Amino acid sequence: MNATIDTAVIVVFSLFIMLVGFSFSRTGRNLKSFFAAGEAVPWFIGGLSLFMSFFSAGTFVAWGSIAYQYGWVAITIQWTMCIGALVTGLYLAPRWKATGNLTAAEFIRERLGERVQKAYIYIFMLVSLLIKGSVLYSVARLVSASLGLPLMPSTVALGLFMIAYTAVGGLWAVMVTDILQFVVLTAAVLIIIPLAFDAAGGVQHFLHFSPEGFFSVVNGEYTWGFILAFALYHVFYIGGNWTFVQRYTSVDTPKSASKVAYLFAALYIISPVLWMLPPMLYKGINPGLHGLETENAYLMICKHVLPAGLMGLILTGMYFSTSASANTALNVVSAVFTNDIYKGSINPGASDKTLMRVARVSSWFFGLGMIAIALIVPYIGGIVEFTLSIGAITGGPLLAPPIWALFSRRLTGKATLYITMVSLLVNLVFKMVLPLTAGVKLDRAGEMLLGVGLPFVLLALYEWYQRSRGAASDEYVRLQRHRAQRKAEIQEVSTEEAIEIQKQNQFGLKVIAFSLAFIALLLYGLCFFSQKSTTVVAAIATTVLIVSIIPLRAARKTKITAKPEPVESI
Repeated sequence: MNATIDTAVIVVFSLFIMLVGFSFSRTGRNLKSFFAAGEAVPWFIGGLSLFMSFFSAGTFVAWGSIAYQYGWVAITIQWTMCIGALVTGLYLAPRWKATGNLTAAEFIRERLGERVQKAYIYIFMLVSLLIKGSVLYSVARLVSASLGLPLMPSTVALGLFMIAYTAVGGLWAVMVTDILQFVVLTAAVLIIIPLAFDAAGGVQHFLHFSPEGFFSVVNGEYTWGFILAFALYHVFYIGGNWTFVQRYTSVDTPKSASKVAYLFAALYIISPVLWMLPPMLYKGINPGLHGLETENAYLMICKHVLPAGLMGLILTGMYFSTSASANTALNVVSAVFTNDIYKGSINPGASDKTLMRVARVSSWFFGLGMIAIALIVPYIGGIVEFTLSIGAITGGPLLAPPIWALFSRRLTGKATLYITMVSLLVNLVFKMVLPLTAGVKLDRAGEMLLGVGLPFVLLALYEWYQRSRGAASDEYVRLQRHRAQRKAEIQEVSTEEAIEIQKQNQFGLKVIAFSLAFIALLLYGLCFFSQKSTTVVAAIATTVLIVSIIPLRAARKTKITAKPEPVESI
C-alpha cells in the first residue's frame, strides 16, 4: 500500500466534506430548519440517510469480526434489520410523522408527561453517547492501524472533526454526507469483492475449503433464539430510536415516512452480502486471527488486495460513514437538549438566534463525551461485546414503551417509568451482577431475549389489565384535547419561511449532484494507480457521474412557491 497516496486521498476528501458542511452553515435559521430540514426532505434522500445513519465502521469491525469467525451468520444477523424496517414502514414511521412532533422526546412529553420525558432524555443521551463512542472507536482503530498512527490521538482528532461538521451544518449537512458515503462505500466494496475472490483462489476454492458450518444460517453462539430476539430488537430500534425517528418526521407526509423505511429495508437485503464477503474470504487467506485480532479482518483483506489510493478511498468511506452515523446521533441529542430541555424548561422564551447558539454549543459538549467513551472501549471487552451488550440492556426498556404509546390509549406515564426502570434493572442484574456474584451468565440468545422480551411482556400485561378495567389514561385524554386545539388553530407557515425551506432543499440537491461529480472525478484520478482494477474503477466512476444527474434534475424541477403542503396529523 502506498501510504502517501492513500493519505492524500483521505485529506482531499476530508477537506471536501468539511466544505460541504460549511456550505450549509447559513441554512439553519431556526430549530425546524436545523434539526428537521423544514420537514420537506425528499423521501429517497431520507431513506438513504437512514441507511447510512444505521451504518458505520462498526459494521466492518463488529460484524466483520463475526463474519470472519462464524461466516454467513453475520449476514443473517443483519437481515434482521430488514425485518425491523419493514414493520416500521408498515406501522411505525407513518405514525411518527402523523404525530406532528419535531422529536420523539416532544411526543413523549405530550403523550406520557414531562416527568417521563425528562427521565427518558437523560437516559437516551447517555446511551447515545455510549453507542456512538463505540462507533468512533471502530473507525479510529481502522484508521490508526492502516496508517500506523497511535490509537488515542486518532480517536480524538477524528472525533473533533465529526463534532465540527455537525455543529456547523445541521441535518441537511448530515444527510448530504450520508449520501456521499453511500456512494463511496458502495464503490469501494464493489472494487474489493472481485479482488478478494481472486486472492482467495476463486469461488470454487472458497466454497470447498471454508470451515464446516461456515455457510450455515445460524452458527456458534448466534442461535435461532438470538436471531428472533435481534429481529424484535430491531423493530424497536429502527422504529423507535430517536435518531431514526427524525428521518420519519423530516419528510412531508406519513406516506413518505413509510417510503423512507421501505428503502432502508430494500438496501439491507443485498448490502450485508456485499459487506461480509471480504472478511469471509479472508478466513481462507489467513485463518490464524484470534480474539480482538478478528476485529481487523476487514482491514487486513483490504490491505491485502487493494492498490494504492483505493485503500485511502475505503478508509475515507468507513470514516465518513461512521461520521455520518455519529453526526446524526449528535444532531438528535443536541435537538433534544435544545428543544426539550433548554427551550422547554430553562428558557421558554428564547429567540431563534439563542436556540441556534445553544444547539451548536451542545453539539460540542455531547461530542466530547462521545470521544471520552471511545477512549475506554478497548478496556471493556472490545467492540462486539460492547455493542451487543448495550443493545440488549437498553434497547427494549427505552424504545418499546414510546412505540407502544403510539397506539395505546391506556398506557400511563407512571406505568411507563415503572416498566422501563424494572426492565433496565433486571437486565443490568443479569448482565453485571449475577455473573460476578453467582457465576450465572446468559448466552447471547438469552441476553437478547431477556432485553427485548421483558418490557414487551410487561407492556402487554399492563394493557390487558387496563383493558379489563375499560379505562383510558389521563395523559391520552389530555393529548387528544391538545391535538384538537392545535388542529383548530391556524397553522400556516409564513410565505417567507415556505420559500426559504424550498430554497434550502433545492440547494441540498444541487450540493449532492456536485459532490457526486467530484467523487467520480476522484475515482477517475485513482485509475492511474489502480493497476489490475483500472477497468472496474473507471466503470464505477462513470456510473457515479451518471447518477449525479438525478439530484441535479430533481433540483431543477423543484418549484419555489409560497404555499407549503399541509401536514397530516392523527
